[in-house]
Amino acid sequence: MTHIIAEPCKGTKDTACVDVCPVDCIHPTKDNPKFEDFDQLYIDPDTCIDCGLCVDECPVRAIFPEEDLPEEWSDYVQVNVDYYDQNG
Repeated sequence: MTHIIAEPCKGTKDTACVDVCPVDCIHPTKDNPKFEDFDQLYIDPDTCIDCGLCVDECPVRAIFPEEDLPEEWSDYVQVNVDYYDQNG
């Protein structure tokens, strides 16, 4: 399983979660030249180790374990996957 960043992150992009991630799976980071091109952050499902450290750091409560993702945001599973497919 992985964690998913959902709709509450849109427009916020608080990077506190990036700072605590032990495997660097949350992007884009502030040092990415394309940071402003994206309206939210994304978790790489292939890299996430499901540690959960990011969940408590998110000030807008946008990060969920995939199995706990609210139904209304279920499409964010694919949104996160698509980011990494397109921006690898």
